[in-house]
Amino acid sequence: MDFDSKVKCEFFKPETEGLLVIEPQVNLNPFDWIKENKGHLDNYLVKYGGILLRNFGIYSVSGFNKVVQLISPNLLDYVYRSTPRTKLGGKIYTATEYPADKSIPMHNENSYSKLWPEKIFFFSVIVASEGGETPIADSRRVYKRIDNSIREKFEQKGILYVRNYTAEGIDLSWQEVFQTDQKEIVNKYCQDHDIKFQWNQAGPELTTKQVCQASILHPISREPVWFNQAHLFHISALEKSDLNTLIKELGENNLPRNTFYGDGQPIEAELLDHIREAYDQEKIKFKWNKGDIMILDNILTAHAREPFKGERKVAVAMA
Repeated sequence: MDFDSKVKCEFFKPETEGLLVIEPQVNLNPFDWIKENKGHLDNYLVKYGGILLRNFGIYSVSGFNKVVQLISPNLLDYVYRSTPRTKLGGKIYTATEYPADKSIPMHNENSYSKLWPEKIFFFSVIVASEGGETPIADSRRVYKRIDNSIREKFEQKGILYVRNYTAEGIDLSWQEVFQTDQKEIVNKYCQDHDIKFQWNQAGPELTTKQVCQASILHPISREPVWFNQAHLFHISALEKSDLNTLIKELGENNLPRNTFYGDGQPIEAELLDHIREAYDQEKIKFKWNKGDIMILDNILTAHAREPFKGERKVAVAMA
C-alpha cells in the first residue's frame, strides 16, 4: 500500500481482496490525512471497489460531510427515488427507511435507471443492538458467477422497469420519487431521461416505463459488471402474502413496481433466483462500529441491508 505508517491496511476478506479496511495507528487529524491521501483512496477504490475508514475519530454528521466533501465535492440530490429517505442537511441523507424486520437485497444505487452515482458513502451514526449490517458484493465477481446464457439473454434484451404510482399510500408517491408536486416537472424529467410516462384517469395516478442496462463496463477499469435491479423490482422479491394482497387490491397490472425483459416479455423467476444466489455467494458482511465510514465505487460494488433490532442510524451521501 502507498499509505504511510500512520495507518494499518488489511482486507476484510483477504482471499478476494474484498473491502480494504484502513485504521490509524497514531493520533492524526483525519481531515488532513484524507486530504493528503485522496489520490491513493481514489486509486484503491477503483481497484478494490470498497474502503472502510475505521477509528478515524469522526462521530458527527457534519464531520462525515467534511470527509465526503474532501473526497468528492460534487454531491448529488436523490431524485427519481426508489426508497424513502430523510435529508439530514446539505446533500446528506438517511439510509433507506425500511421496516427493521425486513432485509434490503443487494443492489447498486440507482442501477434501475440510466443515471447513477459513481460513489456512495455510508456513515455509522448509531449501531443497532442486533443486526443492521450493510453487506457488500463485488459486481465484477457477481457478473462472472451468473451463467453465461442467462447473462447474455439479459444483456441482449435489457430490462424494462414498470412503476405505478397510486394515491393510496402504497409504495412511494410520484411526488416523493420526483421531489416535486408539479406534473409538468415530472413530464420534463421523464422526457429528458428516456422514461415513458402516462397519467391515468383510473387506477394508478401515474405509470412510468423505462428500458435500462443489465450490465455495463466500468468507465475507468473497463471491467464488465452486473448492474441492474431486475431481481429487486420483480414481484418475486415480495413475500407471497404481500404479493397476493397487492394483486387483490390493485390488480396484477397495477402493482407498484415490476420488471420484464426489455421487449416486455416476463422474466423467469428461477433466473432471478440464480442471480440472487450469485449475490449471496459474493456477500461480505461486517459489523458496524460507531464512526465507521464506508466508501464504495457504486459501479463496482453492490450493497444491501440486514434486518435489525434496536435503534440504527446510517447517513448516506452520493457523488
